[in-house]
Amino acid sequence: MEPSKDEINTAIEILKNGGVILYPTDTVWGIGCDATNATAVSKIYKLKNREETKAMICLVSDIKMLEKHIDTVPEAAYDIIEYADKPTTIIYDNPAGVAENLIGIDNTLGIRIVSKGFSHQLVKYFRRPIVSTSANKSGEITPRNFKEISADILASVDYVVNLPNEKSQAKPSSIIQIKKDGQVHVIRI
Repeated sequence: MEPSKDEINTAIEILKNGGVILYPTDTVWGIGCDATNATAVSKIYKLKNREETKAMICLVSDIKMLEKHIDTVPEAAYDIIEYADKPTTIIYDNPAGVAENLIGIDNTLGIRIVSKGFSHQLVKYFRRPIVSTSANKSGEITPRNFKEISADILASVDYVVNLPNEKSQAKPSSIIQIKKDGQVHVIRI
């Protein structure tokens, strides 16, 4: 089902006003907000009962947006982005232009380029990174589909994107960390 322009525009208005949305990402259903808005990021930490020292990731729409928010993208990242056969989040050093409370205590940030679907269109038209964290309380199992999202989460967000049949049996992304010196560490396959 192709998302309507109205659905994208409504979600963008909520994000612009510092709101929190529940939306289908390229992997699982996610809780998101404007990644440049520290107040909105704090709302997600509170909603998830998650410590602000535990990092979250954000989504960007393309290489150009990635390069705007990472000081130096390591060469290995370009290869991973090009050849990965599933959604892959890469943790980078020295992020810039995002909310301070989104950046890890080691000055890193996980970013995934989304290239299709609702989340890609949302980030592309929003023109800023969007936080993406699983639609569950911290420590609980990640919902595999919309029906598994708790009523508490549904009631805690400002807007639920009307695409309940998206991501019927989805899986989280792979996570890889690439250090400035080129070292690559696989965190989750």
